[in-house]
Amino acid sequence: QVINDCHELGVTFALDDFGTGYSSLTYLKRLPVARLKIDQSFVRGMLSDPDDLAILEGVLGLSTAFRREIIAEGVETAEHGVMLLQLGCELAQGYGIAKAMPAHEFHAWSRTWTPPAAWSDLPAVSRDDISVLYAGVEHRAWILAIEAYLRGERAAPPALNHHQCRFGTWLDSDGLARHSGQPAYLAIRSLHRQVHALAEQLLQRHGGSRQELLEMLEKLHELRDALLEQLKILARKNS
Repeated sequence: QVINDCHELGVTFALDDFGTGYSSLTYLKRLPVARLKIDQSFVRGMLSDPDDLAILEGVLGLSTAFRREIIAEGVETAEHGVMLLQLGCELAQGYGIAKAMPAHEFHAWSRTWTPPAAWSDLPAVSRDDISVLYAGVEHRAWILAIEAYLRGERAAPPALNHHQCRFGTWLDSDGLARHSGQPAYLAIRSLHRQVHALAEQLLQRHGGSRQELLEMLEKLHELRDALLEQLKILARKNS
C-alpha cells in the first residue's frame, strides 16, 4: 500500500539485488516496482562464467515478460557494458561509469560524462545469434582454466584439442551453420587454432623460464582479445 501511495505522488521503486538473498519471483507479481536491479555478482562474472551469463539473460527475459525496466549493477569495465548492450540492457551502474560522489558534484559530472567509444551505436544481438555471446564467455573461461592449471590451482588442464573445447564445439556446429563463409568466422577459426597451439606450447614449457612463460601468456592474451574482437564483428553483422 505504501508503494501504491507513493506512486500517486510520482515516486517509483526499484527491487535491489534481484536474484540473490530473499528475492522471489512472487515479488514481480505482487510488488508494483518499476524496475529490477540485477545483483552485481552475476554482472561481474558474466564475462567468464556461462552460468552467470545465463542467469543474466534469464532475468532480462523476466523483466520483459513482466514489463519492468532492468538495471545492471557492478559494471566495472567497458567490456561489461558491451556485453550488456549486446544483451539488450541499456541501464547500468558501477565504477565503469562513475564512482559514488557527493550530491553537489553530480550535476557537473552529468553534463560532461561521455560513454566509452565501444558502447556507441552497439545494437543488441538477435535471439538467434545469442550463442555468439556464450561462445565468447566459454573462450574466456577456457583461457582462465589454462592459467589456473599453470598456477597449480587446477588438477588438469582443460581440453587442448581445438575441436573438443566448448568454444570449438560451437565453432564446428552452430557457428559453422550460421556464419560459415563470413570473413570474421574464418578469422576466428584461424585464431582459435593459434590459441590452442600456443597453449600446448605453454604447458610443455611449464616449469621453464619464468620470463619465457610470461611472454607466451601475453601472446595468448593478445590472441584471445583478437578472437573476441572478431566475435563482436560477427555479432554486429547479424544484429
